[in-house]
Formats: sequence, structure tokens, C-alpha cells
Amino acid sequence: MSITDLGSDSPPQELVADVFARDCDSRAAFEVVTSKWASLALLALGEGSYRFNALRRRVQGVSEKMLSQTLQALERDGMVTRDVVTTIPPRVEYALTPLGEQVAQNLRSLANLLETAAANGTWAAAEKSDG
Repeated sequence: MSITDLGSDSPPQELVADVFARDCDSRAAFEVVTSKWASLALLALGEGSYRFNALRRRVQGVSEKMLSQTLQALERDGMVTRDVVTTIPPRVEYALTPLGEQVAQNLRSLANLLETAAANGTWAAAEKSDG
């Protein structure tokens, strides 16, 4: 059996997702998710669905324009759904897709770790040793 025979059952290299590859779709999604506002929006939506202004209040400091762009990118990447409820006035709600829920759960683990470290003064000690 040759080396080429070993790889015959694996998908072609261009079909393998690799976040380190410049042109991989997973890298583009990774860049969106790891942006500050997207991560915070996903964390908030992990708590439940939100209307736009309620989400903006939850993610303190985000501008209306930035939140709108962030939600559009997350919707494009399949992590957020936008549901227009036909009422008067019309209501728009944002929620996580199953993929978005998985991403938000992983972000929540990271956020918990960072919040615990901040509460324990881990960064204050690190800053003193760096200085």
C-alpha cells in the first residue's frame, strides 16, 4: 500500500476546514466570533432571545451601528436568527441557532474563567510582575 492509497478515503485538501488557512470559511467565522461585540452579543443571546434595543442595553457600550453590523455578520454565519414578528409596531427578535448556542456555551466557559480570574485579582498580580 502506497502513501497515496492511505489518503484515498480522506476528503480533498480544499474541503478540509482549517481555521489557520487564510481562505477557509471557518477562519472568517472565527474572526467574526472573536470580535469584542460579537462575543458579547453571543453571550447575551445565550441568556435568551432579545429585541434589538434590549440587546443593546445588555451589551453596554456598543453603538447602534456596530450592533447592527455585528448581528448581520452573525446571521450571515448561521449563528443568529432574526425573527420579524408582525405586530403593530413590528417587532424584531434575535436568537441563537443551534450552532450559535454551541459557540455561546464555549464563550460562556471562557467568560466564566476570565471573570473568576478578575475577581481573584489574577490580572493585578500579573501586571505588577510585568512592570
